Amino acid sequence: MYNMSVINPAYATAEEGILNLGGLYRTQWVGLEGAPSTGTFFAHTPINDKIEMGISFTNDNIGDIVNENNIFADFAYVLPVGIETKISFGLKAGVRMFDTNFNGLQLQSGGTNTDIAFNENINRAFPNLGIGAFFFTDNYYLGVSAPNMLSTKHLENENGIKATGVENVHYFFTGGYVFDIDSKLKLKPAFMARSVKGAPLALDITANVLINEKLEAGLGYRLGDAMSALVNFRVTPDLRIGYAYDYTTNNLGDFNSGSHEIFILFDVDLFGFKNGYDRSPRFF
Repeated sequence: MYNMSVINPAYATAEEGILNLGGLYRTQWVGLEGAPSTGTFFAHTPINDKIEMGISFTNDNIGDIVNENNIFADFAYVLPVGIETKISFGLKAGVRMFDTNFNGLQLQSGGTNTDIAFNENINRAFPNLGIGAFFFTDNYYLGVSAPNMLSTKHLENENGIKATGVENVHYFFTGGYVFDIDSKLKLKPAFMARSVKGAPLALDITANVLINEKLEAGLGYRLGDAMSALVNFRVTPDLRIGYAYDYTTNNLGDFNSGSHEIFILFDVDLFGFKNGYDRSPRFF
């Protein structure tokens, strides 16, 4: 929700002169041994009224055994298609670095490792390309994207034994609408659908409110998986700090106390465009 460019390189703010920075940290399924955690940093800004560029860094860690770092650059080209309507097309390019540390890992088979997939640590890098499109106005948006167009095999076959970990192409479809309830209250229902070969369709539905352009709160539901709540506060006109909590509703809920995420968002006015007036932030 606050790092849309990580799934869609065509995401554009269309706020010239504003550099958007953000950092997020998520610890998932707290209390479950080997549970994953994710940290991410991003920056993006319009170069002119048609071109927007950004960079992002993401780290995924699973039980201090699997560590994956992603470094990407995004390029979006924005075109007007109406008086207040725009569409942008985006390209993502970068590298994914995949590392494992199996030292000291104890398999359920006990004794010596009998699965050769865990015999040697892995240290590999994979190139990646992604594409997307983003249709938006000040009040609504629709996006479609595939942020990883290149399928990769993280674990290869060895000695005739099949031991592959394949990352397939993920497809995302997103959308949202901002209702101006009154001058001090905005409501934004939104959704994100994700599809990948070999897994059921994932669907997130959210509803956020923005009060006095300062306090944002929301609820979300991931179909068959989790319920979530979030809150963030605009500490200064340029700085937001927030927190989100997920409650697991599937059978993993018996083994964890939920997921926690904190985030900080910072807007840098590169050329002093905001001086002299209050800028009402776009709600997505």
